[in-house]
Amino acid sequence: MSIYDSIRQQMVPITPEGYPFIGAFALVSLILFWLWSPLGWLGTVLTLWCVYFFRDPPRVTPVREGLVVAPADGRISMITTAAPPHELGLGDKPLPRVSIFMSVFDCHVNRSPVTGRVEKIVYQPGKFLNADLDKASADNERNSLVISTAGARIAVVQIAGLVARRIVCFVREQQPLGAGERFGMIRFGSRLDVYLPEGTSPLVAVGQTSLSGETVLADLRGSDAGRAYRAG
Repeated sequence: MSIYDSIRQQMVPITPEGYPFIGAFALVSLILFWLWSPLGWLGTVLTLWCVYFFRDPPRVTPVREGLVVAPADGRISMITTAAPPHELGLGDKPLPRVSIFMSVFDCHVNRSPVTGRVEKIVYQPGKFLNADLDKASADNERNSLVISTAGARIAVVQIAGLVARRIVCFVREQQPLGAGERFGMIRFGSRLDVYLPEGTSPLVAVGQTSLSGETVLADLRGSDAGRAYRAG
């Protein structure tokens, strides 16, 4: 293996959504260097951060039937029961909900939590409140997917935040999705909510860090009814 191949294998891929932003940051950095070199170095740091933000690292997804994996990198900020967004047509009955908060330092590529078919996609305009607030689920701009899988329906909601101003969805209705397959992203900080079927016990804890496509959020088969956690 050549040195070039070795370096290439160590490099983290960049999502295509990021190239225009990286190019713009790099161009501004060159202009700033021409104006005043300290500003140019500041622009270089921001360009490197932009590259880091749009990274899209490969993930190893567990594929056993019934497993629900995290759709996003970030911190498990809330585990509760709540009625899903009305536009999804899932009824008013509260369902188990796991919320994942993504900071500007997390990978923002979103992945499907299950293998299934995209039953519905609904975009809802709204506010840009702090995505860590509970009311952001109902008040903020969001894009929701309902995925049917093995007799169950999972809802995944991309929620914009204070900084986020662009929700991107790569898929369309009726499209099949594999667990861990990329379906979208939210630019510059945000949150994802996952609504699980009634009676499903989440297998994660508040404060835990999740990896999209890898961390198991729940088991729809009920073979793992729950877990205990301790802080360390």
